[in-house]
Amino acid sequence: LNAPLPVYGHLPMILNEDGQKMSKRRDAVSVVDYADKGILPEALLNYLARLGWGHGDDELFDMTQFVEWFTLEAVSGSPSRFNHEKFLWLNAQYIKAADNARLAGLIAGRLAAANVDTSAGPALADVIALVKERVQDLNALAVEVDYFYAKREPAAADVEKHLSADSHARMLRFAERLAALDSWTAESIHELFKPFCADEGIKMGQLGMPLRVLVCGTAQTPSVDAVLALIGKDEVLRRMRG
Repeated sequence: LNAPLPVYGHLPMILNEDGQKMSKRRDAVSVVDYADKGILPEALLNYLARLGWGHGDDELFDMTQFVEWFTLEAVSGSPSRFNHEKFLWLNAQYIKAADNARLAGLIAGRLAAANVDTSAGPALADVIALVKERVQDLNALAVEVDYFYAKREPAAADVEKHLSADSHARMLRFAERLAALDSWTAESIHELFKPFCADEGIKMGQLGMPLRVLVCGTAQTPSVDAVLALIGKDEVLRRMRG
């Protein structure tokens, strides 16, 4: 054709964490696989762009920055190794920065599949704002919000450790303090903690941990005053007295 030959080039091969060529038999290699795993598309793009190419120490960048920064000279000639831990860390950064209403839409299907009804509870975007820094993917985010809408069945180990007969009685006494609140906010709830612990002769952990397990069904939550404020006064008291 008497046309000039183009200059060919390719990015280096991507290996899995074991140093083997990535394969659909062993590894997630489809975009759909990563979507199912709760990975945000911008996080996947960012991570793939960073494999075999770099821009100094910059780890997070959007498409506009990528197009502006990319040069063939910065492409590595060596194979890249997929680091799952770093990939999830990157995805977590994008979840933290993402709009809460957008995240609510992204996990709505996951919650429906798990039979979590968010219609009668707090606004899902508000719950996500509180818990999203605790997760690394959308699947974990959907799990993290569920106890705001229905109490989980607590693990036997948590019940044994935190919900003794004495703790149950103490929780009922604290429920009376909560019931007397005129204003239901994280701040007003928090103001009850110190005087109640002083009256009972206990430390905050002896109040907070049983309270989490009794109301949420788990000992691992964000700040308990903020959690109670979002769940709502009537529902918190119902769970504590139930």
